[in-house]
Amino acid sequence: MSPARNNPTSRAIAVQMEGVSRQYGKNDARVHALRDLSITIPRGTFTAVMGPSGSGKSTFLHCAAGLDTPTAGRVWLGDTELSGLSETALTLLRRDRLGFVFQAFNLLPALTVRDNITLPLRLAGKKADENWLTEILIRVGLEARTSHRPGELSGGQQQRVAIARALVTRPEVLFADEPTGALDTRTAGEVLGLLRQIVDATGQTIVMVTHDPVAAGYADQVLFLADGRIVETMTEPTADRVADRMTRLGAWV
Repeated sequence: MSPARNNPTSRAIAVQMEGVSRQYGKNDARVHALRDLSITIPRGTFTAVMGPSGSGKSTFLHCAAGLDTPTAGRVWLGDTELSGLSETALTLLRRDRLGFVFQAFNLLPALTVRDNITLPLRLAGKKADENWLTEILIRVGLEARTSHRPGELSGGQQQRVAIARALVTRPEVLFADEPTGALDTRTAGEVLGLLRQIVDATGQTIVMVTHDPVAAGYADQVLFLADGRIVETMTEPTADRVADRMTRLGAWV
Protein backbone atom coordinates (compact mmCIF):
# COMPACT_ATOMS: atom_id res chain seq x y z
CA MET A 1 0.00 0.00 0.00
CA SER A 2 1.38 3.40 -0.93
CA PRO A 3 1.11 6.09 1.76
CA ALA A 4 -1.83 8.47 1.57
CA ARG A 5 -0.83 12.03 0.88
CA ASN A 6 -1.88 14.64 3.38
CA ASN A 7 -4.31 17.36 2.44
CA PRO A 8 -3.14 20.44 4.39
CA THR A 9 -6.58 22.10 4.42
CA SER A 10 -8.41 19.01 5.66
CA ARG A 11 -9.00 19.97 9.30
CA ALA A 12 -12.39 21.56 8.52
CA ILE A 13 -13.09 19.37 5.48
CA ALA A 14 -15.06 16.14 5.54
CA VAL A 15 -14.85 15.22 1.85
CA GLN A 16 -12.89 16.79 -0.98
CA MET A 17 -12.99 15.79 -4.65
CA GLU A 18 -10.53 17.31 -7.11
CA GLY A 19 -10.88 16.84 -10.87
CA VAL A 20 -12.77 13.58 -10.46
CA SER A 21 -13.95 11.77 -13.57
CA ARG A 22 -15.46 8.32 -13.84
CA GLN A 23 -15.93 6.47 -17.09
CA TYR A 24 -17.47 3.06 -17.75
CA GLY A 25 -16.97 0.98 -20.86
CA LYS A 26 -14.68 1.55 -23.81
CA ASN A 27 -14.71 3.20 -27.23
CA ASP A 28 -18.23 3.79 -28.56
CA ALA A 29 -19.77 2.20 -25.44
CA ARG A 30 -17.98 4.60 -23.09
CA VAL A 31 -20.19 6.37 -20.54
CA HIS A 32 -18.98 9.47 -18.70
CA ALA A 33 -20.67 9.25 -15.30
CA LEU A 34 -18.59 12.08 -13.76
CA ARG A 35 -16.67 14.77 -15.64
CA ASP A 36 -13.82 16.72 -14.00
CA LEU A 37 -15.82 17.26 -10.80
CA SER A 38 -14.38 19.27 -7.90
CA ILE A 39 -16.17 19.94 -4.61
CA THR A 40 -15.39 20.50 -0.93
CA ILE A 41 -17.85 19.42 1.76
CA PRO A 42 -17.20 20.99 5.19
CA ARG A 43 -17.44 19.02 8.40
CA GLY A 44 -20.67 19.29 10.36
CA THR A 45 -22.87 20.03 7.36
CA PHE A 46 -25.84 18.39 5.64
CA THR A 47 -25.40 18.19 1.86
CA ALA A 48 -28.03 16.95 -0.58
CA VAL A 49 -27.11 15.76 -4.07
CA MET A 50 -29.77 16.05 -6.78
CA GLY A 51 -30.07 15.69 -10.52
CA PRO A 52 -32.05 13.94 -13.25
CA SER A 53 -31.73 10.22 -13.84
CA GLY A 54 -28.29 9.45 -15.24
CA SER A 55 -26.76 12.69 -13.96
CA GLY A 56 -24.12 10.88 -11.87
CA LYS A 57 -25.63 11.09 -8.38
CA SER A 58 -24.93 7.50 -7.35
CA THR A 59 -21.47 7.53 -8.92
CA PHE A 60 -20.72 10.74 -7.01
CA LEU A 61 -21.66 9.05 -3.73
CA HIS A 62 -19.75 5.87 -4.56
CA CYS A 63 -16.55 7.75 -5.45
CA ALA A 64 -16.81 10.07 -2.43
CA ALA A 65 -17.27 7.08 -0.11
CA GLY A 66 -14.51 4.93 -1.57
CA LEU A 67 -16.99 2.40 -2.97
CA ASP A 68 -15.81 3.10 -6.52
CA THR A 69 -12.47 4.28 -7.94
CA PRO A 70 -12.39 7.40 -10.16
CA THR A 71 -10.91 7.10 -13.63
CA ALA A 72 -9.08 10.37 -12.93
CA GLY A 73 -8.80 12.86 -10.08
CA ARG A 74 -8.34 12.66 -6.32
CA VAL A 75 -10.68 12.11 -3.38
CA TRP A 76 -9.96 12.83 0.29
CA LEU A 77 -11.76 11.78 3.43
CA GLY A 78 -10.41 14.33 5.87
CA ASP A 79 -6.63 14.15 5.43
CA THR A 80 -6.64 10.70 3.82
CA GLU A 81 -6.39 10.45 0.05
CA LEU A 82 -8.35 7.40 -0.99
CA SER A 83 -6.30 6.66 -4.11
CA GLY A 84 -3.33 5.91 -1.86
CA LEU A 85 -5.13 3.01 -0.16
CA SER A 86 -5.30 -0.68 -0.98
CA GLU A 87 -8.65 -2.47 -1.21
CA THR A 88 -8.13 -3.86 2.30
CA ALA A 89 -7.40 -0.40 3.68
CA LEU A 90 -10.44 1.03 1.90
CA THR A 91 -12.62 -1.67 3.44
CA LEU A 92 -11.32 -0.81 6.91
CA LEU A 93 -11.78 2.92 6.25
CA ARG A 94 -15.41 2.42 5.24
CA ARG A 95 -16.02 0.22 8.27
CA ASP A 96 -14.34 2.47 10.82
CA ARG A 97 -14.82 6.01 9.48
CA LEU A 98 -17.99 6.01 7.38
CA GLY A 99 -21.66 5.25 7.90
CA PHE A 100 -24.18 4.22 5.24
CA VAL A 101 -27.98 4.42 5.05
CA PHE A 102 -29.87 3.18 1.99
CA GLN A 103 -33.46 3.08 0.77
CA ALA A 104 -33.59 -0.59 1.77
CA PHE A 105 -33.21 -0.92 5.53
CA ASN A 106 -30.93 -3.98 5.28
CA LEU A 107 -31.72 -5.19 8.79
CA LEU A 108 -31.27 -8.80 9.88
CA PRO A 109 -34.76 -10.07 10.79
CA ALA A 110 -33.56 -12.53 13.45
CA LEU A 111 -31.68 -9.85 15.43
CA THR A 112 -33.12 -7.40 17.90
CA VAL A 113 -32.94 -3.64 17.45
CA ARG A 114 -29.92 -3.46 19.75
CA ASP A 115 -28.14 -6.31 17.98
CA ASN A 116 -28.80 -4.82 14.53
CA ILE A 117 -27.41 -1.47 15.67
CA THR A 118 -24.28 -2.91 17.25
CA LEU A 119 -23.59 -5.42 14.45
CA PRO A 120 -20.84 -3.28 12.81
CA LEU A 121 -18.98 -3.15 16.11
CA ARG A 122 -19.23 -6.89 16.65
CA LEU A 123 -17.98 -7.56 13.12
CA ALA A 124 -15.00 -5.32 13.90
CA GLY A 125 -14.35 -7.11 17.20
CA LYS A 126 -15.22 -4.03 19.26
CA LYS A 127 -17.49 -3.48 22.23
CA ALA A 128 -20.25 -0.88 22.19
CA ASP A 129 -19.79 2.33 24.14
CA GLU A 130 -22.91 2.02 26.27
CA ASN A 131 -23.21 5.77 26.88
CA TRP A 132 -23.01 6.52 23.15
CA LEU A 133 -25.40 3.68 22.32
CA THR A 134 -27.92 5.02 24.82
CA GLU A 135 -27.61 8.52 23.37
CA ILE A 136 -28.16 7.20 19.85
CA LEU A 137 -31.21 5.18 20.91
CA ILE A 138 -32.72 8.24 22.58
CA ARG A 139 -32.02 10.44 19.55
CA VAL A 140 -33.69 8.02 17.15
CA GLY A 141 -36.56 7.37 19.57
CA LEU A 142 -35.98 3.65 20.00
CA GLU A 143 -34.86 3.42 23.62
CA ALA A 144 -38.04 1.47 24.52
CA ARG A 145 -37.74 -0.96 21.58
CA THR A 146 -34.25 -2.41 21.92
CA SER A 147 -35.55 -5.98 22.26
CA HIS A 148 -37.95 -5.78 19.30
CA ARG A 149 -37.15 -7.38 15.97
CA PRO A 150 -37.51 -5.62 12.61
CA GLY A 151 -40.77 -7.41 11.80
CA GLU A 152 -42.33 -5.79 14.86
CA LEU A 153 -41.46 -2.26 13.70
CA SER A 154 -42.92 0.17 11.20
CA GLY A 155 -40.95 1.18 8.11
CA GLY A 156 -39.99 4.47 9.69
CA GLN A 157 -38.79 2.73 12.84
CA GLN A 158 -36.74 0.30 10.77
CA GLN A 159 -35.04 3.18 8.98
CA ARG A 160 -34.29 4.72 12.38
CA VAL A 161 -32.58 1.46 13.32
CA ALA A 162 -30.53 1.71 10.12
CA ILE A 163 -29.56 5.30 10.96
CA ALA A 164 -28.57 4.30 14.49
CA ARG A 165 -26.48 1.44 13.08
CA ALA A 166 -24.70 3.91 10.79
CA LEU A 167 -23.97 6.23 13.72
CA VAL A 168 -22.79 3.67 16.27
CA THR A 169 -19.20 3.72 15.00
CA ARG A 170 -19.09 7.56 15.26
CA PRO A 171 -18.46 7.99 11.51
CA GLU A 172 -16.76 11.04 10.09
CA VAL A 173 -19.34 11.10 7.30
CA LEU A 174 -22.74 9.46 6.99
CA PHE A 175 -23.66 8.74 3.35
CA ALA A 176 -27.37 8.32 2.65
CA ASP A 177 -28.74 7.10 -0.69
CA GLU A 178 -32.47 7.87 -1.05
CA PRO A 179 -33.01 7.15 2.68
CA THR A 180 -36.72 8.07 2.57
CA GLY A 181 -37.55 6.51 -0.81
CA ALA A 182 -39.49 3.62 0.73
CA LEU A 183 -41.39 5.72 3.28
CA ASP A 184 -44.69 7.58 3.19
CA THR A 185 -44.64 11.37 3.28
CA ARG A 186 -45.25 11.78 7.01
CA THR A 187 -42.71 9.15 8.03
CA ALA A 188 -40.18 10.53 5.55
CA GLY A 189 -40.53 13.95 7.18
CA GLU A 190 -39.86 12.43 10.59
CA VAL A 191 -36.71 10.66 9.35
CA LEU A 192 -35.44 13.80 7.60
CA GLY A 193 -36.09 15.85 10.71
CA LEU A 194 -34.07 13.30 12.65
CA LEU A 195 -31.14 13.61 10.22
CA ARG A 196 -31.30 17.41 10.49
CA GLN A 197 -31.36 17.19 14.29
CA ILE A 198 -28.35 14.85 14.31
CA VAL A 199 -26.31 17.34 12.25
CA ASP A 200 -27.32 20.29 14.45
CA ALA A 201 -26.88 18.52 17.79
CA THR A 202 -23.77 16.41 17.20
CA GLY A 203 -21.93 18.05 14.31
CA GLN A 204 -22.34 14.94 12.17
CA THR A 205 -21.57 15.33 8.47
CA ILE A 206 -24.25 13.91 6.16
CA VAL A 207 -24.16 13.56 2.36
CA MET A 208 -27.54 12.49 0.97
CA VAL A 209 -28.52 11.56 -2.58
CA THR A 210 -32.20 12.24 -3.17
CA HIS A 211 -34.73 12.92 -5.94
CA ASP A 212 -37.14 14.65 -3.54
CA PRO A 213 -37.09 18.48 -3.31
CA VAL A 214 -38.74 18.28 0.12
CA ALA A 215 -35.91 16.07 1.38
CA ALA A 216 -33.30 18.42 -0.09
CA GLY A 217 -34.94 21.29 1.76
CA TYR A 218 -33.65 19.87 5.04
CA ALA A 219 -30.02 20.25 3.91
CA ASP A 220 -27.56 23.12 4.33
CA GLN A 221 -26.65 23.01 0.66
CA VAL A 222 -27.79 21.21 -2.47
CA LEU A 223 -25.43 20.12 -5.23
CA PHE A 224 -27.19 19.91 -8.60
CA LEU A 225 -25.64 17.44 -11.04
CA ALA A 226 -26.25 17.25 -14.78
CA ASP A 227 -24.29 15.15 -17.25
CA GLY A 228 -21.71 14.26 -14.59
CA ARG A 229 -20.96 17.85 -13.59
CA ILE A 230 -21.98 20.05 -10.68
CA VAL A 231 -23.89 22.83 -12.40
CA GLU A 232 -25.01 24.72 -9.31
CA THR A 233 -24.71 24.77 -5.52
CA MET A 234 -27.71 26.13 -3.62
CA THR A 235 -27.35 27.28 -0.02
CA GLU A 236 -30.29 27.72 2.36
CA PRO A 237 -32.50 25.56 0.13
CA THR A 238 -36.26 25.29 0.38
CA ALA A 239 -38.45 22.66 -1.24
CA ASP A 240 -39.95 25.22 -3.61
CA ARG A 241 -36.58 26.64 -4.69
CA VAL A 242 -35.17 23.16 -5.24
CA ALA A 243 -38.23 22.03 -7.22
CA ASP A 244 -38.04 25.12 -9.41
CA ARG A 245 -34.35 24.54 -10.08
CA MET A 246 -34.93 20.90 -10.94
CA THR A 247 -37.54 21.81 -13.56
CA ARG A 248 -34.93 23.97 -15.31
CA LEU A 249 -32.02 21.55 -14.96
CA GLY A 250 -32.41 20.26 -18.49
CA ALA A 251 -31.28 23.68 -19.77
CA TRP A 252 -27.78 23.02 -18.48
CA VAL A 253 -25.21 21.31 -20.67
